[in-house]
Amino acid sequence: MRIVLINPNSTESMTATMMDAASRIVAPGTELLGLTAAYGPESIEGHYDGAFSVPPLLDALRSQGDDIDGVVIGCFDDTGVDPARSMLDVPVIGICQAAMQAATTLAGSFSVITTLGRSVPVLEHLALKYGCERACRRIRACEVPVLELEQTDGPGRARIRAEIEAALHGDRAEAIVLGCAGMVGFAAELTEEYAVPVIEGVTVAVKTVEGLARLGLKTSRRGGYAPPRSKRYRGNFQRYAPDD
Repeated sequence: MRIVLINPNSTESMTATMMDAASRIVAPGTELLGLTAAYGPESIEGHYDGAFSVPPLLDALRSQGDDIDGVVIGCFDDTGVDPARSMLDVPVIGICQAAMQAATTLAGSFSVITTLGRSVPVLEHLALKYGCERACRRIRACEVPVLELEQTDGPGRARIRAEIEAALHGDRAEAIVLGCAGMVGFAAELTEEYAVPVIEGVTVAVKTVEGLARLGLKTSRRGGYAPPRSKRYRGNFQRYAPDD
């Protein structure tokens, strides 16, 4: 079995961080392939960055041909999940969906700790889309840019802890969801420290896709995820034109 973990931003060190965590939990016989967007924004912080991250994401996935059994999209905005599902028939999941649905399994409520305030509306929309809006008490921004999470001596972890404490006491959250792929290495330590489930979506998504693929389940080809109809695409997007 071959699972792709793709980072839709162009920062390879973030891909390496996700791969380090995810490679420890895959089952024997599962190959995990890490991909990084070859071009585009170095981090995804809001709608504008997300729009320019979808073409390189689709390019990277298309380059793998049919030799994959599932895809994890390693951005908490779940960037490009829906078009990727329309392009592929294997299971595709974003780390936000995986983390939120895991939180509703493990607790009656949760709060999300994300990076910047501009990401909050995106994640509120996703909570509604995934049917988690009642369980999601609040989405909190620690106001640390994505790439600063890689600085071990920076303020990131202290600010994340401050928001977790506010969520547990102020929101009465029963679990915490870490709302950025750059937080993948924090979950175990914070779970032990706060004695509640602290969930990051990368490893949960990898195990979810791995399980669906082992069950032989595919993405539906009816309705919204039907393959795109053949038509002309003009200008710079000619190479993305679907071919029935």
